[in-house]
Amino acid sequence: MKMETLQELYLEQLRDIYDAENQLMKALPKMAKEATNEELKAAFEQHLEQTEEQISRLDRIFEELGEKAKGHKCKAMAGLIEEGKDLMAEDAKEDVMDAGLICAAQKVEHYEIATYGCLRTYAEMLGFDEQADLLQETLDEEKDTDENLTELAVSCINLEAEEGEDSEEEEEEKEQPARGRAK
Repeated sequence: MKMETLQELYLEQLRDIYDAENQLMKALPKMAKEATNEELKAAFEQHLEQTEEQISRLDRIFEELGEKAKGHKCKAMAGLIEEGKDLMAEDAKEDVMDAGLICAAQKVEHYEIATYGCLRTYAEMLGFDEQADLLQETLDEEKDTDENLTELAVSCINLEAEEGEDSEEEEEEKEQPARGRAK
């Protein structure tokens, strides 16, 4: 089907993010389970609850548009989730895994921020003020989640991952025979 209007593009992008959010609903519990930092686990669990609300908002928008709430396969989210699965399959120290999970989650957040920002603008241009407000609410939540993940990363998780590297090096030095060490 050829898209000829902004409203057609708007609907197509709504379907894309609808599928993306539903994919994320399945991925977030796995990320929460893999996380070892309790604050990170809680952040993933909170975002799962928000994602449920965001899907509900999208349902309302589809209903207002007289369209079925359905999505087509969001390849971008599928790729981001696949990267996250690959990361979780790695043999990594707990704090390093947590740092990697934040990175994977922030990639998802940035995709969502970009999409919801565009959708909100389209809704405003099309005169769908109530939909624009709903999309702005979701956009604000996505930005808050991103900021919270950044705060977790810089305040403790990345530091713990970095400190783990130092202690590994110290352990290796202790294990080396005395003649092998630099004098």
